[in-house]
Amino acid sequence: MAEQTSGDPLFRSHDPIFNRKELLHVGHVPDEDRIVGRDDEIQSVAAEVGAITRGDPPNNVMIYGKTGTGKSLISRHVATRAQDAARSNEIDCAVLYVDCSEANTETRATRQLALNLKEQTGYQQNIPLRGVGTMEYYQHIWEILEDCFDAVIVILDEIDKLDNSNILMQLSRAREAQKTDTYIGVIGISNKVQYRETLDERIDSSFGHRELFFHPYDASQLREIMRNREDAFQPEVLEGGTIELCAALAAKKHGDARKAIEILKEAGELARRTGSETVSEAHIKQAQEVAEINRIEELTSGATVHAKLALYALASRIITGGRETYKTREIYERYVGICELVANDPITENGLYRQLKEQAFLGVIESEKTGGGRSQGSYLLHRLVTDPKHIVKAVRRDSSLEELPTYDQLHETSPSATNRELDLDSFS
Repeated sequence: MAEQTSGDPLFRSHDPIFNRKELLHVGHVPDEDRIVGRDDEIQSVAAEVGAITRGDPPNNVMIYGKTGTGKSLISRHVATRAQDAARSNEIDCAVLYVDCSEANTETRATRQLALNLKEQTGYQQNIPLRGVGTMEYYQHIWEILEDCFDAVIVILDEIDKLDNSNILMQLSRAREAQKTDTYIGVIGISNKVQYRETLDERIDSSFGHRELFFHPYDASQLREIMRNREDAFQPEVLEGGTIELCAALAAKKHGDARKAIEILKEAGELARRTGSETVSEAHIKQAQEVAEINRIEELTSGATVHAKLALYALASRIITGGRETYKTREIYERYVGICELVANDPITENGLYRQLKEQAFLGVIESEKTGGGRSQGSYLLHRLVTDPKHIVKAVRRDSSLEELPTYDQLHETSPSATNRELDLDSFS
């Protein structure tokens, strides 16, 4: 095919690599026949919110699971189908989605809900973007719901990023408090199962939710998911083995379908930038490193600086110590030295243990209890599930930690030949 242009020679109207690039976008909700390995989860979510389609009150639900297990995808898929089913029964149902990693305060979240409702209904009143309190946004929400909808499903993605959980009580008690007669069902989504422990007892009681847990995809499911994205590319652009390699890398590391798709997208971008006519396994491997660093940065974006320093301490131990696993005490000793480098007061060893436990849940590290014999007793050994180089690069993206030693500096100081300890002061 002759290359097409847009009239301006700077731009092509024909993309030589991508055909339907939207299939690789994170927020894209695919058709039902492209959803893989989540039939049970679809049924479980539908069972909680399905009453809305019959004009009855739905249950609230919290969905937990690691990144890339389909929590957001399935929630939006089920909510959209519930909306369609409700409308076929002459029930006016809205679906509202809030990414709480961006709208991370109650005010921002309620403002987004109000603006989304205004956009869906043509609500005539002005909704200010700033300068008003949270309760004014709630008032707009109640008015629009009361005037326009019989029911609404509110999806609060990454709900653990909110500064407080009051929005759960406000939404779940709206009918009881006579704010609106609209039935409201809330789907909360979190990577952190510990989130439920942070809920105020009063809010937890009011919310009255069910809990669902999504497990990571296995290798065969990831392969099928990736094959369902092949038509994102032009015919014959993907070389043989690229889909399988991409799925295998994602399955080996963390079973994260979203990152597998991002790797494939980044590989296509690399091929296009370098003028390649095809996407090769080499492009996949390069893209995997970029995606892995991005994944770690995303997982730690809401983490405390001490969580990042804990990861960095473990990574630096592995790089300089010649072992893959370390005790909590060994990591803590390194962590204290690193805190001195960045002029940060260290937390206690028990506090560091809690940070490591959280990172284990997120899939960044693995922790295993080991018997140390009579002299030591049992203890935990921690290891990274990714290359320590990726951890170092991701942590140093935090502007407050960019003065930490680079991977190359740590590697050059590695005591692999002498088994000596890293002198952290040499980098201060």
